[in-house]
Amino acid sequence: MPKLGMEEIRRRQLIEATIASIHEVGFAESSLSRISAKAGVSTGIVHHYFEDKAELLESTLRALGTNLRLCVVRKLNGARTPLERLLAVIDGNIGTEQFTPEGVSAWLAFWAQVPTNPRLARIQNVIISRLHDNLVHPLKLMGRKDAEEIARVTEALIDGLWLRAALSADGPDSARARRLVLDYLNARLDLKLK
Repeated sequence: MPKLGMEEIRRRQLIEATIASIHEVGFAESSLSRISAKAGVSTGIVHHYFEDKAELLESTLRALGTNLRLCVVRKLNGARTPLERLLAVIDGNIGTEQFTPEGVSAWLAFWAQVPTNPRLARIQNVIISRLHDNLVHPLKLMGRKDAEEIARVTEALIDGLWLRAALSADGPDSARARRLVLDYLNARLDLKLK
């Protein structure tokens, strides 16, 4: 009889091993045997918790999305003004908790699969919609009639920074990414955010 809570522990362990494997060898080379070895378990254990590689990959993208959502929510909990809410969303998306070499590699690998994988596309659409809504809301509270446009450019800037981080030999630089997003918002909103 399995220990209480062991399923959640194992699933999380396998998802973390999937992220690490994608970072090390890429999406295509991240086989179930490589992932199971990375997690220190047999491939039979992987099949016990996930039907197949597709389900494991889908669960991994869901976990990345959940981690991102929880990070943003934690930051939003301390926000009191619309401007603080806007900054919380930005910091949640390009802060050091999410903007890591492993995270960047995993997200890029999944983004590459989205056009041909409807299951992953559905998850990514939720993540994209959440970012958009989280940016539009504080901008509208600030009285911005152009909230939708500012949000779209900010989203594209954030996504572009993730892409550049994945393609850069230096990897992600959260502080620099934040400065670039704030430079855009300062110019567009006539602010002096730091």
